[in-house]
Amino acid sequence: MKLLRNPEIKRALVIELILTAVFAAAGFFIGFDCGMLIIGACACMISVTLYTAGRDLRKIAELSSTLDRILNGGEPLGLEDSGEGELAILKSEVYKLTLRLRERTHELEAEKVYLNDSIADISHQLRTPLTTINLIMSFLRKKDLTEEDRMKYMRDVDQQLARIEWLITSLLKISKIDAGTADFRHEKVDLADLVSAAAEPLLIPMEIKNQEFEFIADGGESFVGDIKWSTEAVGNIIKNCMEHTPEGGRVEVRAHENELFTEIVVQDTGSGIDPADLPHLFERFYKGKNSAASSVGIGLAMSKMIINEQNGSIKAENRKDGPGARFTVKFYKKLV
Repeated sequence: MKLLRNPEIKRALVIELILTAVFAAAGFFIGFDCGMLIIGACACMISVTLYTAGRDLRKIAELSSTLDRILNGGEPLGLEDSGEGELAILKSEVYKLTLRLRERTHELEAEKVYLNDSIADISHQLRTPLTTINLIMSFLRKKDLTEEDRMKYMRDVDQQLARIEWLITSLLKISKIDAGTADFRHEKVDLADLVSAAAEPLLIPMEIKNQEFEFIADGGESFVGDIKWSTEAVGNIIKNCMEHTPEGGRVEVRAHENELFTEIVVQDTGSGIDPADLPHLFERFYKGKNSAASSVGIGLAMSKMIINEQNGSIKAENRKDGPGARFTVKFYKKLV
């Protein structure tokens, strides 16, 4: 009998038989009928105990079999239990655990696919400038190359190396934010200083394209955050607007503050955002239909990550008062 192979049940049965014998002997000492009554009662109690133990052991065996199937890739079926008791609670908790493990497995599989895709995208982004550099180097090896052409090729190499450096630096920053190791300060950030620092590297390219840049604010607008990271985020947004604005266009930054949030609105007079690109604009390595050939597709994604880390939000849309795109950034004063 499989039931008696369990040492705990065997030990409990021996104890119950000994107690039955003791009480039966005492009963027979009192009288025959009393002794038989005690034997019958003890026999019923032992039968109920064996039946209950056998039922619980079968449920435990079923649970063990189900867990074994799950560990071998099966579905967590048959673990739901609406009954009561410690065993029912155990089955319920095991069922919840298996669901969480299954969800985590799916998340890890999705992350693995995303990681593979990201590595492929990064490899592609690095391969393009490296191929260009190799091609330029083959031209530089020519003996009949003029000094003017040589300087031109050297400038092209510098541009490609700068692109590689920017890409690697940006990816490292994104990795830090993903890993939660990025150090975000919580200090008062003046919006005038922030916009000035973000726009400064872009003023010369704007001037070359004869673009107008203007910052409009009442003055004194601020929020609590990190000036360095925020400059990176806003700078990427302004750069995106500049690149999609034609010569003679205008890039405008407006600041506003109220009791709930501090707002930065960056808008341009370009062709706007294609409706098909709007849902994917802040995805990593996503390049819209109007993206430049040199675009990598991580600038806006990084901006969104930085802003979100500082209790902020960002929204992209097309302007309703004319052609162009509008980016609205809000830094909330309380957690939302």
